[in-house]
Amino acid sequence: MGQQKIRKAVFPVAGLGTRFLPATKAVPKEMLTVVDKPVIQYVVDEAAEAGIEHFVFVTGRGKGVIEDYFDIQFELEQMLRERNKNAELTLLADLLPKAGTASFTRQQVPLGLGHAVWCARDIVGDEPFAVLLPDMIMSSDKSCLKGMVELYDKTGGNVLAVEECAPELAHKYGIVGVGDKVGEEGFKITEMVEKPAKGTAPSNFFINGRYILQPEIFKILETQERGAGNEIQLTDGMLTLAKSQEFAAYHFKGETYDCGAKDGFILANLAFALKRGDIRPLIEGPLKALTAGL
Repeated sequence: MGQQKIRKAVFPVAGLGTRFLPATKAVPKEMLTVVDKPVIQYVVDEAAEAGIEHFVFVTGRGKGVIEDYFDIQFELEQMLRERNKNAELTLLADLLPKAGTASFTRQQVPLGLGHAVWCARDIVGDEPFAVLLPDMIMSSDKSCLKGMVELYDKTGGNVLAVEECAPELAHKYGIVGVGDKVGEEGFKITEMVEKPAKGTAPSNFFINGRYILQPEIFKILETQERGAGNEIQLTDGMLTLAKSQEFAAYHFKGETYDCGAKDGFILANLAFALKRGDIRPLIEGPLKALTAGL
């Protein structure tokens, strides 16, 4: 199908990170490091692997360090040159977005995910786009968003990434109904239910923080009434959009770490450290000793 290419991705990074106080009093939660890279870098890398060309960050007060991170730091690079730290210079250059491919806009008031996405409307414009929640980092042979883009190329419309949870935990998540299969890794979504009452969930497939949405979502969010938590909920907007457009699900089968929670953040550090050939030999023994008594 001749679908319009997914070129832009929105990263809602305005959250306060209260679950990580006191660290997040001065450091944005997205800049907390998993091994030696900020959480946000893993999510941006995922988007880049999927072919994203323009990275749109919806920030808030106190998040200027994120903008600084995705910029050149002249004094640091000059020092690295003087000390012949060529490997470090190359690393920084490889992580730097090309000029003009990163945009930043403010969400002045924390009114929810739907409102944060709406704040990016003028930068995204009239084209389909991706949304990646910056707390969720993923590990798989093929990035989650890349798989979603491949499914989108077949289906068009809107695509959500989903994973399976234990059926008895479905009431904790946004759950989708399962329709006809699409390709090897996808299916049509028949319904979406946010935190269904126990025993009423249409499936055990939950939305995991990755979205491909059509631009019509912006008009919906513009007049969307506040929902749960007195916030403008993206799920409410998608439910309205689903009345006129199709939604498909990409079944992601890798590992997902919720770095907005302490346990997920710690597990992510362990998992990504163990994947590193330069670090695993240093921590494998001590890690086994620490867990021997469990």
